Amino acid sequence: MDRVLLIEDEPSIVKLIRLNLEKSGYEVEASLDGLEGFDLALHQEWDCIILDLMLPGKDGMDICRDLRLAQKTTPIIMLTARDEEIDKILGLELGADDYMTKPFSPRELIARIKAVRRRMRQELSKADPLTLENTKEKVIHLGDLIINEESFEVTLSGVSLTLTRKEFELLTYMAKREGRTLSRDILLEAVWDYPLALDTRIVDVHISHLREKLGEDHPYIQTVRGFGYKLVKMDD
Repeated sequence: MDRVLLIEDEPSIVKLIRLNLEKSGYEVEASLDGLEGFDLALHQEWDCIILDLMLPGKDGMDICRDLRLAQKTTPIIMLTARDEEIDKILGLELGADDYMTKPFSPRELIARIKAVRRRMRQELSKADPLTLENTKEKVIHLGDLIINEESFEVTLSGVSLTLTRKEFELLTYMAKREGRTLSRDILLEAVWDYPLALDTRIVDVHISHLREKLGEDHPYIQTVRGFGYKLVKMDD
């Protein structure tokens, strides 16, 4: 049975989430306080953490950052009552795997938990020495942009870029399909493994953040109005 840690200070939301997750077969532990929740997240093993942004004691941003600094790789879904882009970008930059803006449906939350769990299992499988191919490192070259799939490193004009896990997966997926227009729905399903187009805004947030890190002088990611995005070489 998957264990889910819910760190949320609104009792009504805790009750709603707990009820629906337990009906779906999850074991749920809840904390109403940020400090207590952080301690539980740090010292116990969980399959997923649902983390509110605004919490007493220690806020969600600090919890997310400190868990990642402690090398905790448990999938984190952040909850926020705000609909500001900066909150989403900050949360994703600090290592959150996904975000949801309140109010949301329990069905959507369960779908996202399943998605991040599947992605985590796939990554663990790839990291297993028994499943790794005995071949040379997989490296993608796009002009000055170099992506190393084995070491999870990205360099641009010889400078190393610091990307989150999802940013790396998104960039790699697009790079393998260079010059091809990809819709938000396609990217959402491929990178986040969502069965339905639940919220394509998360794609836009990651695209925006990737563009900032690549820089204005390196317009690799182009918007195709009415369709989606494509990644091209600089000399295209």
